Amino acid sequence: MQEDKQRWNEKYLVAPMPKETSEILVENIFLALKGRALDIACGMGRNTHYLADSGFEVDAVDLSDYALEQVKDAKNITKIDADLDTYVFEEDIYTLILKVNYLDRKMFPKIIKALKKEGLFICETFVKTPTSQGYHNPTNPDFHLDLDELPKAFSSLEIISYEEKDAINLRGEKVRIASFVGKKI
Repeated sequence: MQEDKQRWNEKYLVAPMPKETSEILVENIFLALKGRALDIACGMGRNTHYLADSGFEVDAVDLSDYALEQVKDAKNITKIDADLDTYVFEEDIYTLILKVNYLDRKMFPKIIKALKKEGLFICETFVKTPTSQGYHNPTNPDFHLDLDELPKAFSSLEIISYEEKDAINLRGEKVRIASFVGKKI
């Protein structure tokens, strides 16, 4: 874990990181009931802050203590320094769970259990694409989705929206992303 923590701390110091709130969150937050939210792999808090400012009690989880130091101190934000490989999700507690640019398939069933009835899951991350067509993929194939993987993995949720689309990352590279919004019924 310490090696992962150091690697992520260095990445947050050196690599360009998004500063704006994720568009998928801004476009869909109105669908969520106010209550407790979980921002998985929250980074430096760009989405955490938006959730807190929108009236949610936010659990902001990340492995990087450097990134968590950048998350503002607020009475409705709880910063959690944790390795997501071993983090224990409380069940039936969140009205909104957000996961952007982070993928760990072992987490999928935990996310479903952590959502309250009518709870909203918002996810956006990378999809495998052929590099021969000019796409950039994460170096580790475990960090990108197969085509249509999210709707299959979260088929127990009411799927509100799903799309796969091209985007440009902060380094100017062409990537493919999947955007998913589902509600626990």
